[in-house]
Amino acid sequence: MPAAETACHGDRGYRGYGRGRYDADGVMRANRNRLLFLLCAVLAATVVHAREISVQEAVAKAQQEVDGKVLSVQALNVGKRKVYRIKILTRDGQVRIVQVQAEQ
Repeated sequence: MPAAETACHGDRGYRGYGRGRYDADGVMRANRNRLLFLLCAVLAATVVHAREISVQEAVAKAQQEVDGKVLSVQALNVGKRKVYRIKILTRDGQVRIVQVQAEQ
């Protein structure tokens, strides 16, 4: 390899345009960087939506909806989602069931 090509392209296996690991303008490297960026963006977006509330938070939400005494709390899986089923005794003696999504 001539000295000018070695100095310009280093030791990347460059043997001319269209050959070797990278094109002269680094097209393959740019595509790899774009792919990595998109992958990181998708993973970051997935993590944002995965916060699960605690039983105490679910009970507080249910009591905002229905005033009364909490009789029981169950954590159920409905399909792929987790749901808290909260049974509340109201002040007038009725039993109400409130469901709160665990993922917020």
